[in-house]
Amino acid sequence: MLPPSSSGTSSTGTSPSGTSSSGTATQKTRETAEALEADRPTEPRAGAGQRAETDPRSAEARTAAPWGTDPYANALRTGRGPLFLRRSDGWLLPLEVERWCSDAGAADFSALHRCEGPVLDIGCGPGRLVAELAALGHRALGIDVSEAAVARTRRIGGSALLRSVFDPLPGEGRWGTVLLVDGNIGIGGDPAALLDRAADLLSTGGLLIAETSPLDIDERVQVRLDDGLRTPVEKAAPGPADRPFPWARIGTPALLRYAGACGWRPADQWSAEGRAFVSLRRPRPRPVRERSARTTSQSAESANSAPVMSSQWER
Repeated sequence: MLPPSSSGTSSTGTSPSGTSSSGTATQKTRETAEALEADRPTEPRAGAGQRAETDPRSAEARTAAPWGTDPYANALRTGRGPLFLRRSDGWLLPLEVERWCSDAGAADFSALHRCEGPVLDIGCGPGRLVAELAALGHRALGIDVSEAAVARTRRIGGSALLRSVFDPLPGEGRWGTVLLVDGNIGIGGDPAALLDRAADLLSTGGLLIAETSPLDIDERVQVRLDDGLRTPVEKAAPGPADRPFPWARIGTPALLRYAGACGWRPADQWSAEGRAFVSLRRPRPRPVRERSARTTSQSAESANSAPVMSSQWER
């Protein structure tokens, strides 16, 4: 089963059984893929007169899935931009497609060398971190809602599943490290709910490594993807990629506030190549009744609240 218990594969290259993990990255990837098949969660099925129960956040991710359509898919296929998140008031945030589609850089390695045990990369994109983790001897899995991202990750030697973070996932409660880099702390537009979900995925004492904005900001916004290349005719006929979706951008101080409220313990803070990172230790598990009530409350709040706009968005 993947991932193993918290005593599993470590950054020193020891497998759960105590044997050496000096095999190739390709062997690691194949082992991971086989384990995933054995541990793949089944999707809820609705029987006669019944409705399948799903996490409302997961359903929302599937309903508004701009990351799985143009222009994001096109950018990943070509390995270059331009690509932006466009806020409702017109301001643009450039997305670093070229960096995402390149090999891991020094800032990436500053995070990867801190990973412990089996690693889950949430929003893995084109897969550079998953592939590099496999080469470093970790069992690693990427998840993404973009078919193009999952295909590219597998093509370069990583293991990936087409899933939202709020979908059922393999090895829940047994991952050693969860990654939220390249802006993915913004997934869903609700950092507190995302931190709660990460806690469910990690093993006791597990590590969350998150990349934050270098600015001291805390904003939740509605955005859509924009490549700046669409013609007036195309803009007049909106498609799936034109649907706005919730996103968040937070700096380190804001993340630490959210984390403290959720019971996370700060482990480290650092910067590399102009990028800021934070690592957090998993909070103690809450009683099931308390966790369920909080998740339901957060889901309803996210659905009913208007996005919070900040004047600190870079212009």
